[in-house]
Amino acid sequence: MGKTILVAGAGHGGLAAAADLARKGFDVTLLEQKAEDALGYDWTDIFAPGALIAAGVPYPSKSLYTYKENMTFFPPAQSVMLTQRVPQDELEIKMERRDIYAHLIAHAKRCGVKFRFETAVTAPLLLGSRVCGVYAGEEKIYADLVIDACGMDSPLRTALPDVCGVEKEIGENNVAYVYRAFYARTGDFEPAHNYEVYILHQGRKEVAWVATEPDYADVLIVRFEPFGADEVAAVLDDLRKTNPHIGTTVARGGQFAKIPVRQPLSMLVADGYAAIGDSAFMTVPLIGSGIANALKASHILSETVVADKDCAFTAESLWKYQTGYYKLLGAGYAAMACLKNACLTMEPAEVDFLFERGILTEKEITITANTTNLQSMLKLSVKEFVERAKKVCTDKILLTKILRIASQIASATALCAMLPKAWSPQNVRKWVASYNAFFSRKQK
Repeated sequence: MGKTILVAGAGHGGLAAAADLARKGFDVTLLEQKAEDALGYDWTDIFAPGALIAAGVPYPSKSLYTYKENMTFFPPAQSVMLTQRVPQDELEIKMERRDIYAHLIAHAKRCGVKFRFETAVTAPLLLGSRVCGVYAGEEKIYADLVIDACGMDSPLRTALPDVCGVEKEIGENNVAYVYRAFYARTGDFEPAHNYEVYILHQGRKEVAWVATEPDYADVLIVRFEPFGADEVAAVLDDLRKTNPHIGTTVARGGQFAKIPVRQPLSMLVADGYAAIGDSAFMTVPLIGSGIANALKASHILSETVVADKDCAFTAESLWKYQTGYYKLLGAGYAAMACLKNACLTMEPAEVDFLFERGILTEKEITITANTTNLQSMLKLSVKEFVERAKKVCTDKILLTKILRIASQIASATALCAMLPKAWSPQNVRKWVASYNAFFSRKQK
């Protein structure tokens, strides 16, 4: 084919798309600002292994991964607990992030992808409103198509002309600020549950987990505003009250990171441009997992590019990528984002009520990277629905909130169903404006 494709950033979806397109005959180069041996955090990641097959990527060696354990969730008062019951055939794998990168890069190299590490992409190279390459500092690098895998703060997406219609800002309460470290274990204490998650920990908009391994305790802290070492120390002091095996020596990790937790990008494509992974906000809003989604999206993108026989790579010819992604995943996650936004309005006492009265059960907290919509979460019979509705009715304020949440979810679902199936500039602009306006409203 000979057409030149640049992949900006070594995101998981970008790597998989690069590999598939190179294998199919395109001239693919991937630019990454970090050195090859510096990619990834010093921690494990969890994702659905079937996404590798969907992306055309071979399974890693069995020595590189284990299976994720079920999580046990505690409400603010820690008065009760709920444990996931993930079916055996839906178990996710746990793998070192650096091993994931090494696996994807090795596969891409075998497929013919050319790599330029330590090359920072700084801005899109434009011809009018068409992306025709990228700037790497002062260097201009031209391409027929640019795939943006630079991450949530992508210097490409955020610098596109307004006429492209691609959303630039991530939005309020849509960033999870994360601290994660693996602490050497101390003493002989054995927790009752190896994977404990604390919701609205200490009454704050915070989630914390303690995952106990034979040699260390994996501690993660998530907030919706930046925090630092002093706040981490305070959280650890509290966690050690019930988890005295958390030592004081950081065995690995110890980094802060940011993760997008919001609805998918409203416009994934422009002339000469397609966004994937965190650049397109492809994480599951409720849990922040995005590797599987990006891998699945890479297959849709690759198929769309190959189907463009003229290699025009316009927003019109790339539109099937957007419609395909929304049909498979995006629409479900847009609705799930409404639930995430609503969770941020919950008071600790309300969350305790949901747990203690059996309104929230093990079914609903069994969320995995295979959970692509709310229907797959809320598998309620009519009898179960009526019984829980009666319990909610005893708290009028909470009932009002839940009814409002249901209305927002229904609206988001209906809005995604109206995504234009065929390309029409006017209809697409109208839909994008409606979608962005819906999610920009304050949810109380």
